[in-house]
Amino acid sequence: MRILITGGAGFIGSHLCEFMLDHGHEVICVDNLLTGNPDNVAPLIGREGFTFLHYDVTNDIHVRGPLDYILHFASPASPKDYLQFPIRTMKVGSYGTHKALGLARAKRARFLLASTSETYGDPLVHPQKEDYWGNVNPIGVRGVYDEAKRFAEAMTMAYHRESGIDTRIVRIFNTYGPRMRRDDGRMIPNFIHWSLKDQDLEIYGDGSYTRSVCYVSDLVDGIYRLMQADVHTPVNLGNTEEMTVLNMAKKIISLTESKSQIVFGPPMEDDPKERRPDITKARTLLGWEPKISPDEGLRKTIEWFRGPS
Repeated sequence: MRILITGGAGFIGSHLCEFMLDHGHEVICVDNLLTGNPDNVAPLIGREGFTFLHYDVTNDIHVRGPLDYILHFASPASPKDYLQFPIRTMKVGSYGTHKALGLARAKRARFLLASTSETYGDPLVHPQKEDYWGNVNPIGVRGVYDEAKRFAEAMTMAYHRESGIDTRIVRIFNTYGPRMRRDDGRMIPNFIHWSLKDQDLEIYGDGSYTRSVCYVSDLVDGIYRLMQADVHTPVNLGNTEEMTVLNMAKKIISLTESKSQIVFGPPMEDDPKERRPDITKARTLLGWEPKISPDEGLRKTIEWFRGPS
């Protein structure tokens, strides 16, 4: 296939670029590098079938030749990033999704939207199933990301119903692995970065909030299966093994053999108290479930973080 990946120099996007090339597909990586990192795709430059375009997808997207698939992954994804770039986060979720879907219609390409577990907000249902509509504060500081993704899902389904575009929607739960930015601001890169420097690990709140974390190679495998499946409504992808933020901090301190201490700060506004996917739909329709345990994935990620900055 000839595949265009928006946000392809980001954490997940770059792993998708590499995976698709390794599976014999041609990849066009598009990224404006607002939060993406050119180092993530530097090893791919010069590989047969790989093209990098430095471009903002909130503008009209022009690509020569046919496209078989568009994977729309462009967006700031960490609270630190979308709090710093709130308007650009909303623009890429709205204008960017509109432009990418318009290109899919023009090229008669299939389309996959990277959505998020944040569409569920601070959930009142646990674990979260795809038929849960969520509990989102639309005017809160996190609403710029939550509502951008909810709008993107609605836009994707509208194009599917009105224009007949063959679409997919993946709701991505907390994912981690190599190529996360050290200043990403999310839990795992924060904890690993601080632990390796023997600095205090700051937890926002009392540490009782829960998360379930999925290693990036498992996520990419699930996305590839979803691309080939005949399902148009959202599908959760994530790990069902849930732990508290406090236990995650303790685990990372242990795995890094760090001298770090744990300190507590004020909770973040609208931070979800529980987060765990129901992946029955992915198991049933895709034959997918995660294979990498948190311990194994964290060791791989810590090894990467130990490398050069």
